[in-house]
Amino acid sequence: MNDSRLRLYVDAQFTSPYAMSAFVALREKGIEFELSPLDLDAFENQSEDYASLSLTQRVPTLVHGDFALSESSAITEYLEDVFPQTPVYPKELTQRAKARQVQAWLRSDLLPIRQERSTLVVFYGLKSAPLSPAAESAARKLIGAAQALLADGREYLFGQWSIADVDLALMLNRLILNGDAVPSALVEYAQRQWQRPTVQEWVKLQRPAL
Repeated sequence: MNDSRLRLYVDAQFTSPYAMSAFVALREKGIEFELSPLDLDAFENQSEDYASLSLTQRVPTLVHGDFALSESSAITEYLEDVFPQTPVYPKELTQRAKARQVQAWLRSDLLPIRQERSTLVVFYGLKSAPLSPAAESAARKLIGAAQALLADGREYLFGQWSIADVDLALMLNRLILNGDAVPSALVEYAQRQWQRPTVQEWVKLQRPAL
């Protein structure tokens, strides 16, 4: 199957952090694939054809031959298993488990940040009003966890770059690029991840006007 052509369905605005994560993983692994944008505002993700591929009717969805898979962390883990030559997860098992822990946490928690700091601020520069108390509490939690993970001044979460670094940098950039207070060490960390060529490739995609 790993000789079959791959297709990655993403949002047409290229603002989904989860689509970005899958895109970066594919690029890091040097895998050829076709990028298929869907207009979520026009509900293209709810079309019959797409629903037959995506169990969740969300982006991203990866199609590999006759196999289709949704949810970004499932996609990156699948790619790691099928194309292991260039890893995007730590090799050591406990560190790999922690990387997956970071990914799962960023996707399931910190809802006030995701609600009040849309990725429109990251990819379109659209800034929002000051954080609510609930979002401020979530921001403190995010910053505290990031500082604990990077306590020794390391450049990456697990010694070497992993896809979890992209996910954490994206969440931090929701705050940083809106002008919210974030410790300088975390700003430098996020900027470092953002300059990675595969990340910049996603950042520089041509986006439609809002």
